[in-house]
Amino acid sequence: MKKKLTKSRNNVVLTGTLAGIAEYFTIDPTIVRIIYVFITLTGIGAPVFLYIVMALIIPGDHSKRGGYYHKNSGSQQRQRKEAEKVDEDDWSDF
Repeated sequence: MKKKLTKSRNNVVLTGTLAGIAEYFTIDPTIVRIIYVFITLTGIGAPVFLYIVMALIIPGDHSKRGGYYHKNSGSQQRQRKEAEKVDEDDWSDF
């Protein structure tokens, strides 16, 4: 199977771009994010501009892998927990 560079669906902070790069190179996304922050703080190049360009150019992952948003979207609604009944206290102290 040929690897493609796509945005991550499982590990999204802003757009999933850095996590997608990490998945492509099979490394931890935290390492890529730390390197990006270091490059941004040292001012090497134009990392913010580069991130925006990568976020626009790198395609999203449209596979059927289950991510957080994929699992929780749809018609299944989670039942809300009912609040516990509280006896009214005597507020005559005030």
